[in-house]
Amino acid sequence: MKEGIHPVYKDVKVSCACGETFMTKSTKPSISVDICSKCHPFYTGKQKLMDVEGRVEKFKKKYATKAPEVKQASK
Repeated sequence: MKEGIHPVYKDVKVSCACGETFMTKSTKPSISVDICSKCHPFYTGKQKLMDVEGRVEKFKKKYATKAPEVKQASK
């Protein structure tokens, strides 16, 4: 490996919007995040399930092709 081309990793403090802080290593002096594992809904188990009932039917209704009209020949 070449000397002097690699970044210097320092201990930095990561701060979340919820108030959680922890230490890690980075080339940046400090890191601020919006969501961490302490407040993310997936990890806390407080995930809200979206109401997806009827979405398939709504899609089919919106993009359904109409059956071609059959014209009967008049005699």
